Amino acid sequence: MKALLDEFLNYLSVERGLSKNTISSYGSDLVSFINHLESKGITGIEKIKRDDITRYLLCLKDKGLSGNSISRALVAIKMFYKFLAQERFIKNDVAGILESPKLIRPLPNVLDVTEVTRLLQAPDTRSWMGIRDKAALELMYATGMRVSEMVELGTATLNLDVGFIKCRGKGDKERMVPIGSEARSAVSRYIEKVRPSLLKSKSDNHLFLTRLGKKVSRQSFWKMMKKYAKIAKIKKDIMPHTLRHSFATHLLERGADLRVVQEMLGHSDIATTQIYTHIDKGRLKSIHKQFHPRP
Repeated sequence: MKALLDEFLNYLSVERGLSKNTISSYGSDLVSFINHLESKGITGIEKIKRDDITRYLLCLKDKGLSGNSISRALVAIKMFYKFLAQERFIKNDVAGILESPKLIRPLPNVLDVTEVTRLLQAPDTRSWMGIRDKAALELMYATGMRVSEMVELGTATLNLDVGFIKCRGKGDKERMVPIGSEARSAVSRYIEKVRPSLLKSKSDNHLFLTRLGKKVSRQSFWKMMKKYAKIAKIKKDIMPHTLRHSFATHLLERGADLRVVQEMLGHSDIATTQIYTHIDKGRLKSIHKQFHPRP
């Protein structure tokens, strides 16, 4: 079965073009599934019955896994069986009829406008690091980029005169996102005053560089965000996507069209963007409860 799993993961990479993280997640779920079956003495793919899959899912529930984790495990199993049936490794897709429960998407943590302002003002722009970090934070909030997109940005993707940046997102899809004047100013200052000294004699085209002239990693950016959140006395838990979530929420709160926000975020499915409308509804409910004379 593990040889078939390798075939499936190779298919996801080569033919479906899924990200390494997604493929790793599917692989982990399916290795757990196969190990469970082997512990029950089931070693052949054709010997697996629908009830075996159901019992495995119940086993995950008994172990205390969340509904979302169990749903993702079932999605992985269903995709695996669909692939096996398409490639004729099996005759019957015993997982196909199983219904996948809808994932409950947790509402992302967002900062209000005041908190964002404090975060963006936290870097000390008297130092080269503060100038770089302020540029990165301003750009993140101005565009709603993913952290993974920002660390890969090249200098050629910027058009500060016009006020646009070209992002390369999931599935290698490119999109154009406008940049506001505050972010343009911060990025221009970084490019003019700091980046040349970081680059030295190297020829790295990445926009954001470390003191060694190499691109800033995602982990470093996350640590940087948490450091400035502490300086800004923000009590909320800061995550790599916090500014991205805040960007989308603030636009929708001010009346931006959902389709436009979807385009700027690079979401292929508008349902992913709609989660931010739920946040807005939650905020409206909170305001109603706070100020209505009969809450």
